[in-house]
Amino acid sequence: MRQVRRGPAPSPGQAGYGGAPPYSGGVPQQPSYVDGQGYDAPPGAYDSGYNTGQVYGSPGGRGPGGPGGGTYEPRPAPNWRRRIKVTAITLATVLVVTSVATYFWADSKLNRDVDLSKVIERPEAGEGTNYLIVGSDSRAGMSAEEKKKLHTGSAEGKRTDSMMILHTGSNGPTLISLPRDSNVTIPSYKGSDSGKLYPATGRQVKLNAAYAEDGPELLVRTVEANTGLHIDHYVEIGFGGFANIVDAVGGVEMDIPRDIKDTKSGADLKKGKQTLNGEQALAFVRTRYALGSDLDRTKNQQKFLSALANQVATPSTIMNPFKLYPTMGAGLDSLVVDKDMGLFDLASMFWAMKGVSGGEGKSMNMPIAGNAANGNLQWDTAKVKTLVNELKNDEKVTVSGN
Repeated sequence: MRQVRRGPAPSPGQAGYGGAPPYSGGVPQQPSYVDGQGYDAPPGAYDSGYNTGQVYGSPGGRGPGGPGGGTYEPRPAPNWRRRIKVTAITLATVLVVTSVATYFWADSKLNRDVDLSKVIERPEAGEGTNYLIVGSDSRAGMSAEEKKKLHTGSAEGKRTDSMMILHTGSNGPTLISLPRDSNVTIPSYKGSDSGKLYPATGRQVKLNAAYAEDGPELLVRTVEANTGLHIDHYVEIGFGGFANIVDAVGGVEMDIPRDIKDTKSGADLKKGKQTLNGEQALAFVRTRYALGSDLDRTKNQQKFLSALANQVATPSTIMNPFKLYPTMGAGLDSLVVDKDMGLFDLASMFWAMKGVSGGEGKSMNMPIAGNAANGNLQWDTAKVKTLVNELKNDEKVTVSGN
């Protein structure tokens, strides 16, 4: 007779007490590893996740083999418009901060040592802006080795080696060289340091003697008194600073008209196009005796300064911080300007000189009539008067110089 077992049915996965499997013809159900030992764990015990498919930590069993089919949710598409906007704002902010910082750094380096308010009996200002640009033989800050290398000598004090008036206005820039041997009358003036008033005596001297006697203020006073032209700004650079600027900008290309050899300036240059470094450039602009006259030298100075300004204003210099900052540092450290001179005034001056070299303006010497009784160069009074009137009214210059 068949035995009938009474009691609760075995749970799934357990064999009956008679040893017969509950499934016929199939694979027995594997034990649960909820507790890691083959036994059901009590409530609240550690669950390794193998039974639920969450072994990879993805909710709902979205790991490999889980209900998600082994795939991940796709990333959202990048918001390129937002990224471009953020990048543009960041770059603009960096540019503004850098520009402002550069401006204040550069402005702090200007040596505003010349006080034009000390100049007395000044002519009325006209249209446009007039700069008096002076190259001095100052050796300030130069070592003995640098003086020897640049052939500057070791004379005490400083004198003017070149003088130019740059006029900027609506009719293009005009660059006028004032030969240092020009015959001028020293006017009444107030001492730049003492404040003492010196009356005019009709004393006639070379123009560079005015600078040697009482510095930039008397030079400006003498130029204004002998021309009738109001000087708005004063800019001066010494030997060492000039050479440093040329080297910082990487040299300046010049077309030398003929072979030049001058033992006094140290010039030893061959005819033709070449790039001059600081030492060669200083020798070139100082060469006088090998050229025959001071008027030839002033023409070379004009050509070189215009070429230098053109080189400084090129994108290869302005857009390259490794060239721009050394150039600005070398230039600003060595420039002496008037107290009212700003960076924008200085930039306008360089831009105008660049225009002269580009054919947008005119360069000339002060018109000369011949030699005065004392041997100095005598200006052509009639031509100078016409020239000054044209500059005052910011008209196109029609007068030609020597």
